[in-house]
Amino acid sequence: MNERMAWQWRYSLRALWRRRWLSVLAVVGIALGVAVVVAVDLANASAARAFTLSTESITGRATHHIVGGPAGLDERLYTRLRTDLGERLIAPVVEGYVRVDEFGAAPMRLLGVDPFAEAPFRPYLATSPDVPPDLLVPLLQGKPAVVLSREMAQRAGIGLGDTVHLRYGTERFSVQVVGLLDPADAFTRRALDGVLLTDVGVAQRLLGMTGRLSRIDLIAPEDDPAGAARLERIRAVLPPDALLTTAARQAQSVRQLSAAFELNLTALSLLALVVGMFLIYNTMTFSVVQRRPVLGTLRALGVTREGIFALIAGEALLLGLVGSLLGVLFGVLLARELVRLVTQTINDLYFVVSVREVAVPPTVLLKGMALGVVATLAATALPAYEAATTPPAGTMRRSNIERRARRVAPRLAGVGVVLFALSWGLLQWPSRALVPAFVGVFGVVLGFAAFTPMLVLVMARVGSPLLGRLLGPVGRIAPRTIANALSRTGLAIAALMVAVSVSIGVALMVDAFRLTVERWLDSTLRADVYISAPALAGNRADAPLDPALGERIAAVEGVAVVEAARNVRIESADLGPLLLVAVEWKRPRDPALFICRAGSVDDVAAAVRAGAVIVSEPFAYRHGVTCGDTLALRTQRGEERLPIVGVFYDYSADQGVVLMDLTQYRARWDDPWVSSFSLYTTPDADVAAVAARVQAALAGEEVLVRTNRTLREAALAVFDRTFAITRALQLLAVVVAFIGVLSALMALQIERTRELATLRAIGLTPRQLWRLTVLETGLMGALAGVLSWPTGITLAAILVFIINKRSFGWTIQFTLSTTALWQAFGVAVLAAIVAGVYPAWRLMQLRLATAIRND
Repeated sequence: MNERMAWQWRYSLRALWRRRWLSVLAVVGIALGVAVVVAVDLANASAARAFTLSTESITGRATHHIVGGPAGLDERLYTRLRTDLGERLIAPVVEGYVRVDEFGAAPMRLLGVDPFAEAPFRPYLATSPDVPPDLLVPLLQGKPAVVLSREMAQRAGIGLGDTVHLRYGTERFSVQVVGLLDPADAFTRRALDGVLLTDVGVAQRLLGMTGRLSRIDLIAPEDDPAGAARLERIRAVLPPDALLTTAARQAQSVRQLSAAFELNLTALSLLALVVGMFLIYNTMTFSVVQRRPVLGTLRALGVTREGIFALIAGEALLLGLVGSLLGVLFGVLLARELVRLVTQTINDLYFVVSVREVAVPPTVLLKGMALGVVATLAATALPAYEAATTPPAGTMRRSNIERRARRVAPRLAGVGVVLFALSWGLLQWPSRALVPAFVGVFGVVLGFAAFTPMLVLVMARVGSPLLGRLLGPVGRIAPRTIANALSRTGLAIAALMVAVSVSIGVALMVDAFRLTVERWLDSTLRADVYISAPALAGNRADAPLDPALGERIAAVEGVAVVEAARNVRIESADLGPLLLVAVEWKRPRDPALFICRAGSVDDVAAAVRAGAVIVSEPFAYRHGVTCGDTLALRTQRGEERLPIVGVFYDYSADQGVVLMDLTQYRARWDDPWVSSFSLYTTPDADVAAVAARVQAALAGEEVLVRTNRTLREAALAVFDRTFAITRALQLLAVVVAFIGVLSALMALQIERTRELATLRAIGLTPRQLWRLTVLETGLMGALAGVLSWPTGITLAAILVFIINKRSFGWTIQFTLSTTALWQAFGVAVLAAIVAGVYPAWRLMQLRLATAIRND
């Protein structure tokens, strides 16, 4: 047995070496597919790990949090819990995002703590050898001082005693560095990246929260009877606006915001691996076809079917292992660039996360290896089975392979119909789950691919006489050649079609989404000038502004109306964290913004001013509410149920938005701050001039003054950044397909060496040979391009109406861009022609006598 295995491996290695260029292309194809999957997984994992580390550095060992409304908690609640209830395992926390000039104005988390209460929660502050008690004195004295990690300080060139400059809202502050944290374990060091620690009183002054706390941390394990009893006593004394929640629930609710985005990336990356499977199938099929006399001889000499199957599968396993290993290594390198795009998107849309390094969990690498190997073996199963089951005499004849391919073509078309039916059922599954929808997408793509061989035969029958009349003998030969080599050309065309159709589907979806967002911005951004503080987290203007700025803005010449708005996050016991936007509704809204509403726009405005709310489409979708329902909100006056009088289109936050009147908001929460101002100019005013005068009137304030056009361009820039990673994955899928076409054409031309040499011998000129090769490859690319149209359009419709809806709850106005279709067609034709240049050049170098004698 050992001798037999050694013989098989020696034979396989020699066979792979003889076809080394095709073997290299197969390895590269599977490596790229694996690399894309690994890179996306690593980018997602790195962002998730960075978020977890940041959260744990803030949460520490706390098991529960007491949280309040937008203005936080009254600090007297903390005093009451310690004195009246005798709670000792509690700690006050004030936190918020600030910008630090010394770090390039990057947003960082300012964490205000009580050093005396911190030891049970965040022991690194009390036990670090670089923060002895004498260095904590400035924090305890309430001076504007901070402690940060040594790695952060070294990165910015900051030392003990240096001053750093913080920005929060319109305010600037100077604080002194009084301590450098250098925890012993790397986990805590990474967790402290981007965190500034200060005294709770200092944080209150810097963040404008005098007398208020962001939350109160608790350590009270619920599985302990004593801990559960403590929690019940604490709940009994909480004010109406306070909510006791677990630390894990809070972190998980925020982390889930980006879950759909990351799942979409993972599904798109798997498409690249599917294209790589076509390439492996193509390579192994050629391996079987090229060695058919040898395989037939082996069968005639007594090698069993199982032996032949194991031989082919072993070669594929070797290619899969090498390709997967290279793919994992390249995926780690690719992830370093991809993580930047993922992090930017998460920061734009969800929450601030700082990723300084790519986390490389072994499970991701093992998953990539396993996917590559399994995909390779799955793609090789059919060629290996055919090699094992074909009678010895049949392996000697090339025609048998093509006759079988023609017989199989109608059956494959039937398989395509079955795949369509199964996929339709999955896509219509009455669920919001994304996995069945993505399986349906793969089924649709593979269903169209299954039709490709049949359509190649139809093209040959119709195209041969037509091209013959137009181009002569070369025109008649080219379509027939493609059909006669169906076992190879069918797969090459299908692989290219899949990659190009994915490109079309994603491009159409992105174009439709962008057009929808542009129209939504036209309806939403009705004001002429917008004023806000620099955004600290995500893509919303949530940093506070002094409401007195509104009077200064209203006094500027050319300003007719000023509307203030406040963006905050509030906690709900049932719905989790909610994004609440309170606005002054002074000007009428566009009726086209509403999906449903209770009466006219004026009626809705009157109801909102009276205390009703309207919610965004994603919010209504996620929580199953609509016009006429009520929404329970926990206010500082207690829980209130507010009527929902409208549902509106919104593409700024996929977690959803609740919109209410600013006066009603202030009546329920003690929060005087403003997040932004929208101003309307007088009819005869020059908007740019008014914006300049507003900027001058607010000189010295840290504010952004942007015209309607500027803000619109900024919003679209965020949109384009969001889909930058999607376009990168599109490109990689096309590269994998190009390699597949190149592999197929090289194999095809090598197989046809004797045939083409014979044509040359009977009078085919080199010029005609070039024309024949270019025409064949061009026809293959054109057929792939044409077939990619219905596939891509179907894929785009699924992405728009099913995947996007289930992921984010948005309604996208689907539009068919002919530009995207023709661009994809051109890419397919160009890729096929370019891929055929080398095989054609190689044929031109052959000596005719040698080529005819040796097949």
